[in-house]
Amino acid sequence: MEGLEIKEIKVKTILDSSILRLESEYFTAKSFTLKKSFTGAQIIDFVQYGTSEELNEEGEGFPVLRLNEFDGCFIGQPSKNTNKIDAATYDILKLRTHDVLICRTNGNPKYVGKSAIVMKNYDYAFASYLFRIRPITNIINPFTLVAYLNSKYGRLEIEKYSMQGNQSNFSPAKFREIRIPAFRESLQDKIESNFNLSFEKHELSKQKYEGANKLLFNKLGLNDFKVSKKIYNVKYLKESFVKSNRLDAEYYQPKYDDYLNLIKNNIEGSSNLHSICNVKDSNFSPKVDIEYKYVELSNIGLQGEITGATVDMGSALPSRARRLIKEGDVIISSIEGSLQSCALVPAEYDNALCSTGFYVINSKEINSETLLLLFKSELMQNILKQNCSGTILTAINKNEFLNIQIPIIDPITQREISKLVQESFRVKNESERLLQVAKQAVEIAIEQDEDKAMEFINQYLKN
Repeated sequence: MEGLEIKEIKVKTILDSSILRLESEYFTAKSFTLKKSFTGAQIIDFVQYGTSEELNEEGEGFPVLRLNEFDGCFIGQPSKNTNKIDAATYDILKLRTHDVLICRTNGNPKYVGKSAIVMKNYDYAFASYLFRIRPITNIINPFTLVAYLNSKYGRLEIEKYSMQGNQSNFSPAKFREIRIPAFRESLQDKIESNFNLSFEKHELSKQKYEGANKLLFNKLGLNDFKVSKKIYNVKYLKESFVKSNRLDAEYYQPKYDDYLNLIKNNIEGSSNLHSICNVKDSNFSPKVDIEYKYVELSNIGLQGEITGATVDMGSALPSRARRLIKEGDVIISSIEGSLQSCALVPAEYDNALCSTGFYVINSKEINSETLLLLFKSELMQNILKQNCSGTILTAINKNEFLNIQIPIIDPITQREISKLVQESFRVKNESERLLQVAKQAVEIAIEQDEDKAMEFINQYLKN
């Protein structure tokens, strides 16, 4: 029985409780003490589910934000739309300043309850596996609420009250049951200031990143590039199946010809990937008694940064943790649906592991920052998508990946791109650190007191 989490609960205790829960996880979940608190029900001013209508990747209809577009504690730009709702419904679902978005359901329990704050009005709707709330601000402001929900203590409450199954669920009804700490206004104001400063840096980081993208787009001629809208193509057998060994109509869409011609006509030339990049695809066997950082799809940020990792002993890592990555490598998802998950490996992830679902590359001819932007660009995303194949799992296989065409970028442009991307990452790290300080302040206020939390924030801002 050693190591088992066991707790004895009388049936009468369960029946007498206002919350009827029978699953064992609820009673064995870790808990903590709050000196003073509210229930979620007491702090809600407004709550709403998102749209469950079908989404598309063709840009048709209204943009819809998903969990994939959470950018830390903030939100990014939606990559999918829906044309299944009318303008009136869209207007009702538009995101407004200081909305708090919370993940309602996901197959991975650690995403359930994840929250982000909307820092300004956006013309985006949001998907149904999210819900939004607006808190009663004279009880708790939205910044403090998001900091708490994403802190280790907020996670404990979320995990306790979530309904577990094939899809974990943390509905508005469950949110109403969790405990929300009562903090004085001065601490909440400090947390709000941290969020506002973080968002300023977050936006500056995006500007520098977009500046780098603009340089790349100008060089490749992507700014005014228009692809064919034709939905069919005519190919002779000798220029289709005999050449490509592909019979699926999707592969021969006219737009892919347009993208390939853009690469071939690139002023600096082009090359097969295997000619200019080193692809690191040998399996690495982690030692069972050594601790590793393990990076997977969920750890890739919207701007190509690694946002975190699982840290565990080699013996506890999944069998797919077999790619050793080094500082300066670029990792690229091979799976259709997550091809945008590309990242540049920074110094702190040198000698970490990543999933075999990534290709790991570097190049002596194209610097890492330019490689990253290339593979996240509309151009290379379409080339990757064209070359995906499979039935159960659609992905780009190694042979197809090695033979895709890559445009060559001149060294001067590469250096300018590298400088902007590195500066973007530096500012983004500062933004993330400010959010981390806010979360730590919440944890200190719970563990010790609010004065200590205030001191912690003030000390960080002073340095």
